[in-house]
Amino acid sequence: MERIPVSVIVMTKNEESNIAKCLAGLTDFAEVFVVDSRSTDNTCAIAESYGAKVVQFDWNGRYPKKKQWCLKELPCTYPILLYVDADEEMSPELAEEIRACLPKFSQGYGGAFVGFDYVFAGKKLAYGHRVFKLVLVHQASSEFLDYDDLDAANMWEVEGHYQPAIKGRTFALKHRMLHDDHDSLYHYFDKHNRYSDWEAQLRSKGLMNDPREANLGLRSMMKKVLDNLPFKPLISFLHSYILKFGFLDGAAGFHYAMARATYYWQIGLKMDELAARKQTKLVRPGVVTARPATKESAT
Repeated sequence: MERIPVSVIVMTKNEESNIAKCLAGLTDFAEVFVVDSRSTDNTCAIAESYGAKVVQFDWNGRYPKKKQWCLKELPCTYPILLYVDADEEMSPELAEEIRACLPKFSQGYGGAFVGFDYVFAGKKLAYGHRVFKLVLVHQASSEFLDYDDLDAANMWEVEGHYQPAIKGRTFALKHRMLHDDHDSLYHYFDKHNRYSDWEAQLRSKGLMNDPREANLGLRSMMKKVLDNLPFKPLISFLHSYILKFGFLDGAAGFHYAMARATYYWQIGLKMDELAARKQTKLVRPGVVTARPATKESAT
């Protein structure tokens, strides 16, 4: 059978623990780019051994960031692009569903959402909160928006947790991709600590959930409702652990729900910190500010 006429984009930086399993699931696709950010491990060598086209990306600290740069600058052979993270794994069923859905892109559709199964604390979760990402896109119909986030703490080169803007309709695929990060939980929490810095900054500016982003209808509405509710960490825990039956995943389901709640708790706390900094000029530890001169000290 002919390979699937889609250009796959895998973005990497020091992903030697993940990249082999990722690329092993992409062999049915006609073109695979690994867009690397000067990895110092064996990521690039492994990618080349799988026949991927390795391209280096050097971020200049401005826009475009990495996803948008790939969208506009990579010499892709095919008009349909698939974004895959290095810690994600394609299934044969999803690959064939992608092959079958390609005619939709000539019928007014600009992108497709893919759902994800998560491995957390060593277990593949069957329940709990589910993530959908718009990762299959028509190159000419897609754009990753500039979010005015370059001043966010611990800013990095890849766009944050938001969907691209799409010209045309979107649809959702039935089969899922697997998210299985082979790095440690330290890596997971370190990464989400940076994500929460970014999200707190954007929420403080009122910039989250740009209406130009593509979103699944009901999920988009639920996201807006959740964003405006008080006690968001508690609600997110109950949503994942109780309403989405996360308790059926045992200890891993509990830990995943707690991790999600902790993420939102971090965002709220960091937003409070940002608000306080706007109201009060913070003094760095160990720095003594001069007091205004009084009559006594001036004489």
